[in-house]
Amino acid sequence: MIDFKALTRPLSVDEIDFRVQSINKGGYATILAYKDARVDINRLNEVCTPLGWSRSHVNNNHNCIVSLWDADNKQWVSKEDTGTESNTEAAKGLASDSFKRACFNWGIGIELYDYPQISIKLLDNEVNMSGQKPKQTWSLRLKEWVWYSEFEGGKISFLAAKDQKGTIRFQWGMMGSKAAKEASSKFNSLYDNNSEPLVLWGYIEQFRGDDELSQYIYRNFPKGHKTKIAEILKQARNMFFCYKEIFEGDDDSAIEEAKGELSETEIKIIHAGMSARDNG
Repeated sequence: MIDFKALTRPLSVDEIDFRVQSINKGGYATILAYKDARVDINRLNEVCTPLGWSRSHVNNNHNCIVSLWDADNKQWVSKEDTGTESNTEAAKGLASDSFKRACFNWGIGIELYDYPQISIKLLDNEVNMSGQKPKQTWSLRLKEWVWYSEFEGGKISFLAAKDQKGTIRFQWGMMGSKAAKEASSKFNSLYDNNSEPLVLWGYIEQFRGDDELSQYIYRNFPKGHKTKIAEILKQARNMFFCYKEIFEGDDDSAIEEAKGELSETEIKIIHAGMSARDNG
């Protein structure tokens, strides 16, 4: 049986290439996300084994047929598509393009069709605006950019890029939306069971020291929970020094410092944290 789930698993961002498709007169570049033939070959070898698939070209390389071996029915199953010539090495480019398109029919990289339009404002030194047509310069080092993606249900849900200097140049979607939904469900269950200390400890343990993630959690929880999350973040800040003492192993100092500064609930959280640490 062909493992279609593995075959159609979204390509990781490391398997995707990005190139400038066009630049408008306003200095915005449209970036194209694409796969090369090696990605398709690797996925077919991984899922079907090298002996479990084949490719053939017809019509002077315009069409490619990719066949997979169906072991259950003991027969080859084929899908075919047509490619277009590239600007360089027309014949080779045509064969490669028709192969990639046939693999799209099998679902390899099909999520690329759902990628957002990637429009990036170029820096002054990254584009030459002289002449009638804007052109990128050598300062636009797109190959050195770091891209990050997340998927839900096989569709892209978040895409971002940092340039070679670590500056975020593009961001689309909501980071970690799936994780936020799962955390929200868990939050509902624990909070409804009146387990505030353990809930608070869990969030502080997971997100301590990272304001961006804390704020992200705040943004992504359902509207009804935002007040509770705000309270959690406030308590986390108030208890920072107590936790510092705990992590350094000075429990007595932490509790002494907490007296008069924290509420009874927060004191419970401190104890819960100690217990979780000692039992973890």
